[in-house]
Amino acid sequence: MQLLKALSIRLGYGILSLLFIVIVSFGASALAKGDPATIIGGEKATPEVRANIRKELGLDDPLHFRFGNYLGGIARGDLGRSYDSMREPVTTIIARSLPITMMLAGCAIVVASILGISVGTFAAIKESKLPDKAVMVLSTLCVTIPNFVLAPVLVAIFCIWLNILPTSWESQLRGPLWMYLALPVTVLSLRPTALLTRLTRASVIESMRMDYMRLGIAKGVPRFRLITRYALRNAILPVITAIGTTFGFLLTGSFVVETSFGFPGLGQTAITAIGKNNTPVILGCVLVSGTLFILINTIVDLILPIIDPRIRESQV
Repeated sequence: MQLLKALSIRLGYGILSLLFIVIVSFGASALAKGDPATIIGGEKATPEVRANIRKELGLDDPLHFRFGNYLGGIARGDLGRSYDSMREPVTTIIARSLPITMMLAGCAIVVASILGISVGTFAAIKESKLPDKAVMVLSTLCVTIPNFVLAPVLVAIFCIWLNILPTSWESQLRGPLWMYLALPVTVLSLRPTALLTRLTRASVIESMRMDYMRLGIAKGVPRFRLITRYALRNAILPVITAIGTTFGFLLTGSFVVETSFGFPGLGQTAITAIGKNNTPVILGCVLVSGTLFILINTIVDLILPIIDPRIRESQV
């Protein structure tokens, strides 16, 4: 019963966080410069046309009334329509771009998790030796290289000089999917791989210094078995939390990578909407990004008590 209560509290915090995101983003859009009626009708639109557009969109209504209508639309799954000439529903735009972002982020977190846990465990086994020092230096280097620097460098090498990979996403793929994902996933996963490597290394080293590990060594249990079966198992909890948080950041922070490689994902959609002052699309992207981030962290909170009975017992 206590476990269910704890999970309900976390879910409640998630809903409050989402409501805060909606309030802040809606308030910022209301204060932003630019007239939606001018954006939709064009610079040459007459005052009468602009007035009709404002009336149709409810822009002359009080702010609290507009916010209430927006919340009602969210409850119905209606995020409004884009201000562009097509007047396309925002939900349609997001439904088209979100799978691209999820594919990129999903591939990146899988690569980062596999490499980060494997290399981090290896570094912990070789603690203070040359391989460990090399891993720490490389991980530090990977953390410090920003995506907006690495992306054009890789494009110049593999797409222009060597000409072995496509420079950007194409609506009609002219080669295997992995060729289009190789560079974006590499750029997107580099920093998470380095962070997970360092975290795994630190957690495994801490576990290896526990009394039960010393007892296993004294009894002659093989070192590799001790580390993979016992030390890593106890060290994996903070790593799982970091993976969940990192995945949320990848879903909501892939703007630079998507723009650099021309991927029509949620990040590029938001950047394009910001450039055109397309408020409904901006709000939709912020809302979906925030929802995904909160949802992923809530799922991690649900998984951890299942993996570790100690957490479950502390909540009972």
